[in-house]
Amino acid sequence: MTTAIARSLPRALITAALALAGTFASFSVTTAPARAAATGAYAAVLVTPLAAPRREIVDGAIWRCEGERCTAPADGARAQAVCIKIARKFGPIASFATPQGALSAEQLTRCNGAG
Repeated sequence: MTTAIARSLPRALITAALALAGTFASFSVTTAPARAAATGAYAAVLVTPLAAPRREIVDGAIWRCEGERCTAPADGARAQAVCIKIARKFGPIASFATPQGALSAEQLTRCNGAG
């Protein structure tokens, strides 16, 4: 009996470690827009991560993108309009946040469909 427990313990530990790592990764991705928005910035999470970091100027703001995350200083422009321009430049957007809050699922659908 103790041998069966001893054999299954490493599997259980590996499974728990993977679950914890997955939880941490998903939490960090979902909170990234909120952190950026709180600091007076736009934050977008792309559906498809970029192969290499990019910097692009969009309406006078420098957008820095690495992987699936893009940020730029907020300039007061209408969030929906900015989202559309970023989606056209970098690809579909999974989430988009501003200092005033995040776009809704409906707004994201319009943002991604406008391109």
